[in-house]
Amino acid sequence: MKKFLALLALSVSLTSAASAQQDPKAAKILDQMSAKYQAMKAFKASFTQTLENPTAKVKENLSGDITVSGTKFRLKMNGQEVINNGQTMWTYMKSENEVNISDYEPDDQEISPSQIYTLYKKGYKYSYVQEGKEAGEAVDIIELSPEDRNNAVYKVRLSVSKKDRSVKSWQMFKKNGNRYTFRISKFTPNVPVDATTFTFDKAKYKGVKVIDLR
Repeated sequence: MKKFLALLALSVSLTSAASAQQDPKAAKILDQMSAKYQAMKAFKASFTQTLENPTAKVKENLSGDITVSGTKFRLKMNGQEVINNGQTMWTYMKSENEVNISDYEPDDQEISPSQIYTLYKKGYKYSYVQEGKEAGEAVDIIELSPEDRNNAVYKVRLSVSKKDRSVKSWQMFKKNGNRYTFRISKFTPNVPVDATTFTFDKAKYKGVKVIDLR
């Protein structure tokens, strides 16, 4: 489950760590992109995730949607629902009608659809790669490299819209040969949320089995 969450669960690091070695052109674009998302009270995104490993001849596609507000999130993907209120995390598995409850530990996470907007601020070096196009839209492509050489991820590549500085997609390259591509298919800013959005309501899941791992 932690492996699943490391890819798609949500944690937002707000620690700033600029470095003189960073590419100033990339820094400007990333700062504009990050400010755009952090100014929103909440947002919802639909996305697709593609896992590829050419050596193992693997290619898998998954789709999901996520609602985010600060460090809180609600993720639906592949028959699972992951809900986090910033302190507690509920992982519901539809096929088993079971929910696991655990303490939320953001340090266990790697990269996610919300973390990507602030990922560059801590523990990564970044540089501008080139201009490109995605779905006919002009984008700036920026590459991030972790400062920790023990990180299982050795490279992250972001495609940022030149028009409005939204993230169109990103790729995560891992040392084991796996490459994950995330593409945003629909984005809705400032969606209405309240406390119930980011909590698990047992009453809505008839007969659910609760396993408390805290």
